[in-house]
Amino acid sequence: MHVADYVWYITVGLLLALLAFDVFVIGRRPHEPSTKESARAIIFYVSLAVIFGLGVWFFSGGEYAGEFFAGWLTEYSLSVDNLFIFLIIMARFQVPRKYQQTALLVGIILALFFRGIFIAVGAAAINEFSWVFYLFGAFLVYTAIHLAKQGENDDEDYKENAVIRFAKKRLNATDEYNGVKLTVRKNGKRLVTPMMIVIIALGTTDLLFALDSIPAIYGLTQEPFLVFAANVFALMGLRQLYFLLGDLLRRLVYLSLGLSVVLAFIGVKLVLHAMHENELPFINGGHHITWAPEIPIWFSLGFIIVTLGITTLLSLHKSRTSPGDAKPAVEAQQEAASKPEQADTNQA
Repeated sequence: MHVADYVWYITVGLLLALLAFDVFVIGRRPHEPSTKESARAIIFYVSLAVIFGLGVWFFSGGEYAGEFFAGWLTEYSLSVDNLFIFLIIMARFQVPRKYQQTALLVGIILALFFRGIFIAVGAAAINEFSWVFYLFGAFLVYTAIHLAKQGENDDEDYKENAVIRFAKKRLNATDEYNGVKLTVRKNGKRLVTPMMIVIIALGTTDLLFALDSIPAIYGLTQEPFLVFAANVFALMGLRQLYFLLGDLLRRLVYLSLGLSVVLAFIGVKLVLHAMHENELPFINGGHHITWAPEIPIWFSLGFIIVTLGITTLLSLHKSRTSPGDAKPAVEAQQEAASKPEQADTNQA
């Protein structure tokens, strides 16, 4: 796929402009977005992604358009799974609802940053070493098995990583939020607020999820332009989706299982592709393995849509048949939302 330099510049410029508008205009004040505000934003961002995919179809053909849509759907689903972890983090640290938008915005910016790095590294590795597809495929299959063993999404699945534990133990922190500020001065000492710990938690979580998402997208397309676009569009509107869906996110109990199937499928697809490109001397004497089937993109796109559709329907069916399953994080979330924000009365 040939992409002229000016197309790259225009695309990156427009996407950065959208991000700047979201940060400095929409997110200029801490608040909980209304249902109407969230719905409008999601419709806008999804429409942009669809228009972009149709543009790829018009200028570059259906093959590349299929790669974009398959990559976007996969990355979007992985990002929604991220939101489930974000929900738990917000509940664990009892982030007041009106401050959650700012925390999520920072988390999404960090996700864009980390994914940008991994996209560049992945593209360089693929150009230099065809055998990297074996590694990507094996890693995705391993990740799929790990997700499948977890089963349903549950609060207990989330474990604080070493960076979060270190920050909580070593940083001098207050127990009170001071708006969205990360530090506060008390008794002549500079202390960090709980918001700083939340940002660290979101950032390290984004880093870990980027390790899964980049091999997954490269299993569907090797075009850096499509990889970049699919990741950016997958992250747009997640903040509003978080508030629009609310507890519905927690009802997608089989999302991890569905994603495990998708990731396993992409992992196998990557290994098959690596066999076609094989240059390793200890596999088939360093020759291409021509008998390994290539999975067409139309089949990949259909498989992803069907798998995620079935996952969603089964999740919603279970939520209707088991409405009494209480979730501790939801209760904590509600408590945090209704808790008087003492920090609002304090000044930095």
